[in-house]
Amino acid sequence: MNASKPSTSEPWTDPDDAPEWTEDHFRYAQFSIGGKVIREAQGTWTKPGPGRPVSANPKKQVTLRLDPDVVETFRATGKGWQSRINAELRKALGI
Repeated sequence: MNASKPSTSEPWTDPDDAPEWTEDHFRYAQFSIGGKVIREAQGTWTKPGPGRPVSANPKKQVTLRLDPDVVETFRATGKGWQSRINAELRKALGI
């Protein structure tokens, strides 16, 4: 007996049902003349603009094992708990 597999394809959307473009959409869209790109796109349909600026001193992602109670205590302080761990480490190291 063959099992039914769920469909993985996205449902078809009629192009005539596409949302109206706003001035912002045109402002951030790629501009081409005769197939030659004059200006690259400056964002996406849902997120216009160039995005987050590049940091001069970006953070490095690491894997770090901490005691569960330490992690839960910092998480309980709310959003930004990882930055607070970084601040405490800097304070402990005197930097």
